[in-house]
Amino acid sequence: MSLYKTVLVTGASAGFGLAICEKLAGEGYKVIAAARRQDKLEALAAKYKGQIFPLKLDVTDTASVDAIIEKLPDEFKQIDVLVNNAGLALGQDKAFTCSLKDWNTMVDTNIKGLLNVTHKLLPLMVKKNKGYIINLGSTAGAWPYTGGNVYGGTKAFVEQFSRNLRCDLAGTALKVTVIKPGLCSDTEFSNVRFKGDNEKAAAVYKDVEAIKPEDIANTVSYLLSTPAHMNINALEIMPVCQTFGGLAVTRNLKLEEK
Repeated sequence: MSLYKTVLVTGASAGFGLAICEKLAGEGYKVIAAARRQDKLEALAAKYKGQIFPLKLDVTDTASVDAIIEKLPDEFKQIDVLVNNAGLALGQDKAFTCSLKDWNTMVDTNIKGLLNVTHKLLPLMVKKNKGYIINLGSTAGAWPYTGGNVYGGTKAFVEQFSRNLRCDLAGTALKVTVIKPGLCSDTEFSNVRFKGDNEKAAAVYKDVEAIKPEDIANTVSYLLSTPAHMNINALEIMPVCQTFGGLAVTRNLKLEEK
């Protein structure tokens, strides 16, 4: 039996967030599905009457985050799990050709947005001595690749912040886990990254059996089922078809100034 009852999931309108909401609502949790697209949230809530509350939330807007608790019905106010899932990648250009606006959007969402929601809810959990923070990182935070520059940097932040939360929460019963997925299909991730170029997005998953959103949802469900004395610090999950690359070596590199 789970120790927890009420879960807030950010980025809940698609992908991992949607799958997590459906999995946990189906298991009897009270789920607050938080995202910017209200229509998608309401459609989700209609499938799980009484189990899911649709919360319009922009994690980058501090006023929106500050109003979380007052927007909730009484039966959803006692949040004891936060799944920080909202995040995105934009572009895959090299650092010297990419968009500064895209960099800032990734930092605002993947880092500042996560901080905004965590800062709002964590003190409430500490006061009760009950809570679980599950942060969605990425293998990109540990394993660099060309064009992953700022996206990978933001996910490295998520992993290190998760570790530091564990230090700060020493002496409490609160848990923190960072989940680091690798190549995952059936989400909007690559469609967003390539700004609506669906053909380019589809090519990322051609001829591979990637992990699925339900794999991550099942992982979250498992974490919430673990006993009170057990904390899983980090989980890195890749499909079997994906693994690590070797170190790059450039032959005949020109070192002269142009």
